[in-house]
Amino acid sequence: MGKAKASKILPVIPLAKGLVLYPGQHLSLSIVDRPDLTALLAHIYSTANSPRGNIPIHIGCLPLTSSLLSPDGKLLIEDGKAEKTKLAEVLPAAAEGKDLYSIGTVAKISGVQGRRQGELNLVVEGVTRFKTIKFIQERPYFEAELVVIDEEAIIASDTVLQEQFATLKQLSREFLALVRLSSLLPRSPSTTLSPLIARRIELFVARKDIQDAGALADFMATVLDCSQEEKLRVLSALPIKERLALVIEIIQKQLVKLQGNGRIMTITTTAPNTELPGGIDIERLRNQIQQHGFKSLGPNLAGIGPLPPGFPGAPGQTGGEEVNELEELKKRLDEAKMSPEANKIALRELGRLQKMNPAQAEYQVMRNYLETLAEIPWSKVTEDNLDTTVLARARKQLDNDHYGLEKIKKRLLEYLAVLKLKQGANAALEAQIQRLHESAKAKEEGETKAIEEDAEAKPVVPKPVLSEDTAALELAIREKQRMIDKAPILLLVGPPGTGKTSLAKSIAHALGRKFHRVSLGGVRDEAEIRGHRRTYVAAMPGLIVNGLKKMGVANPVILLDEIDKLGMANFHGDPSAAMLEVLDPEQNHTFVDHYVNIPIDLSKVLFIATANSLDTIPAPLLDRMETVQLSGYTTLEKRHIATRHLLPKQITTNGLADDKVQLPEEVLDKIIMAYTRESGVRNLEREIGSVCRYKAVEYAEAQDSPEKLQQYKPLVSLEDLDEILGIERFDEELAERTSRPGVVTGLVAYSSGGQGSILFIEVQDMPGKGRVQLTGKLGDVLKESVEVALTWVKSHAFELGLTADPAEDIMKSRSVHVHCPSGAIPKDGPSAGLAHTIALISLFSGHPVPPTIAMTGEISLRGKVTPVGGIKEKLIGALRAGVKTVLLPYGNRKDVRDLPVEVKEGLRIEHVQHIWEAMRLVWPDVHWPGESRWTGFDSRL
Repeated sequence: MGKAKASKILPVIPLAKGLVLYPGQHLSLSIVDRPDLTALLAHIYSTANSPRGNIPIHIGCLPLTSSLLSPDGKLLIEDGKAEKTKLAEVLPAAAEGKDLYSIGTVAKISGVQGRRQGELNLVVEGVTRFKTIKFIQERPYFEAELVVIDEEAIIASDTVLQEQFATLKQLSREFLALVRLSSLLPRSPSTTLSPLIARRIELFVARKDIQDAGALADFMATVLDCSQEEKLRVLSALPIKERLALVIEIIQKQLVKLQGNGRIMTITTTAPNTELPGGIDIERLRNQIQQHGFKSLGPNLAGIGPLPPGFPGAPGQTGGEEVNELEELKKRLDEAKMSPEANKIALRELGRLQKMNPAQAEYQVMRNYLETLAEIPWSKVTEDNLDTTVLARARKQLDNDHYGLEKIKKRLLEYLAVLKLKQGANAALEAQIQRLHESAKAKEEGETKAIEEDAEAKPVVPKPVLSEDTAALELAIREKQRMIDKAPILLLVGPPGTGKTSLAKSIAHALGRKFHRVSLGGVRDEAEIRGHRRTYVAAMPGLIVNGLKKMGVANPVILLDEIDKLGMANFHGDPSAAMLEVLDPEQNHTFVDHYVNIPIDLSKVLFIATANSLDTIPAPLLDRMETVQLSGYTTLEKRHIATRHLLPKQITTNGLADDKVQLPEEVLDKIIMAYTRESGVRNLEREIGSVCRYKAVEYAEAQDSPEKLQQYKPLVSLEDLDEILGIERFDEELAERTSRPGVVTGLVAYSSGGQGSILFIEVQDMPGKGRVQLTGKLGDVLKESVEVALTWVKSHAFELGLTADPAEDIMKSRSVHVHCPSGAIPKDGPSAGLAHTIALISLFSGHPVPPTIAMTGEISLRGKVTPVGGIKEKLIGALRAGVKTVLLPYGNRKDVRDLPVEVKEGLRIEHVQHIWEAMRLVWPDVHWPGESRWTGFDSRL
């Protein structure tokens, strides 16, 4: 609460109904029919010749009281017995002491306005609040003994006060915005506040800080359409917090009323002399603005009344709204440190904007454009955290965040090492440029000194600081710098759930850079990448420029998520073609967005794209990116990921403690093998979440009684999984298979999901005339493999011991049916020729193939086994399916080096070059009649 001073005696002026003066505000009081004001002015003028110097004349202003309020400003409860004073019948000139409120405002007289009798007004300015002790006289004018109350000190660190002040400013802006919009709707016949004046008041409110909290509350109480009781309560609210809360309540009521009526209401006052804060008559002010405009009004607004201090257009203010905002915009453009070309265009557009009328439609378009230029980070960059321990720290960061993925981790560490070396190279080039400038400057100073020493020398035009050779050298160094600054474009390709997005976040964290994600899935419009032309309605920059604006630096890590799902060419353009310039290290240093239309340097941005498949990415776009493959996780890797990341995350998510859920390794392996079959770990996380939720229900019920709580067991056993997760979704695929002739296990890698699996090939013969029947929805690739395999077996039937005569056809009196139950699954390419050949040999010879042996590879008509792709995915699928031995083409030896340790230890991998080598490995105890002919065969000859 404010601090009271010693009492003093001052003249007091009663205010008319509906008028309340607050400190810092101006008020214009009509002298017509006011004998008390006339007597007071006569007394003031009669003492004007006394030696007062520049001391202002102070008076007290007291509003009329209300029977609904107590003397301290509290609302009274109406009980039917309170005597109600009819304020409408009380005139200020006839008011008595009991009709006046106990709290008022000390004001200083600013002057008398008006030229003719009947138009004179006394202008007063509120200084501080006071409390009346007693009235000394009532006629011819009031005099009272009063106590001045100073405003209480504001503690800026008070969080409650800060919150109240912020709420008041926000509500004030909302209210004034509604007033500005009222010009677009039908107006009521009452007096309205001009939208232009409301905008100026809005700017005035925006400039206030927390030290002006009390003054702002008083200001808004003057602007708002308050009742007499509300105005008196604000005047009586001496504590700042109480005053702010009261004004906030008044604004909220008026906003609710506006929304309830479904239209924008207008601001009115009931006093005959309708006034704006500062003693400004609204009607006269609006007419003056319509006739002469704002700039012609001057500090006193053409005689309407002086503006309050700090109000836009008042003395001490530099200019109006547009001038101040354009100066601020120019300052922001200067601070942006744009490129020379961008700076030239920005200054030109700013000059046009300053000459343009704000009412023009193009004004806001141009202003938005300049604000966009100011927000783009042209030269501001994040300093990379490249100290001496950056590589060790980054390696530790990647290992903590991701298990496995050694290939991608190696590539990222290479990038960090190169970046560290680039930093040193750039520093050396900058030092070289600095030496060039210093040398040129010294040379120029020497030439100038020699000219000055020659008294007879004629004046010469000074040469530029840099000669042509030096400038060319600097340009070459700058070009070299640009080449060093190039960042690679990485493309992480792998099945869903393998951690591509989280890898990009880890890279940004290791570098200490800002991270931004751009989702390209479903983008069908080229303008979303390159932006819209400024001539279009609601034009805006593209996703890339918006990302730079949001991050505020020129070298963030931008993740281009799901680039393989980017839209193709249509009537909106080709979004994938628009990405060519973004992802080309040779072009993106001059990337042009259609909205900005100025080259922007994207070479410092580290772009990381993600995709599930390369099939839908156009070849030109794929050529601009460095592809890094992420294959699926093995069972061992999934177990580590679940233990280190997924299980702790789900325990925390479901509100449990670490010791309330325990999943042993065998339980995790059972969930991985029997309930999830995926390359990533998303479904695994869902299943672990189901287990944690089950235990959460069990633990929550156990907390109801101490006995149940003691019986609660956090350990999850294998027997519990059937109750928690249901029946097993996946069985061991080889468990029910028995050895029989004509059945072989092949390997396939799914191209859509990136995971591998086994492929059963079943061959059966029957009486017939050499017909070959293919089922299983086989594609053309598998059909060709069957035909090649059958041709080889028929041509070598005598050597295999299948016929007694070399000229006999084994298919003369029989037909063959080849079936692949999973043949319809999309795969990476031809890879089942070896399996088909072994299956046919097994069928015709009667020798079964062991079910734990699987094979992949294509064959030629000569029986040579050719290499295939997707080895890692196929072997991971084979290990998951229970295969023990795998036959691979000899040409795939290099692919085995990148296999996980678990796969190498869990499988016996044999490399074969020819069908005969595969037959010896499949049937080591069988002797073939023609095998001796192929002893020492080398397919490489």
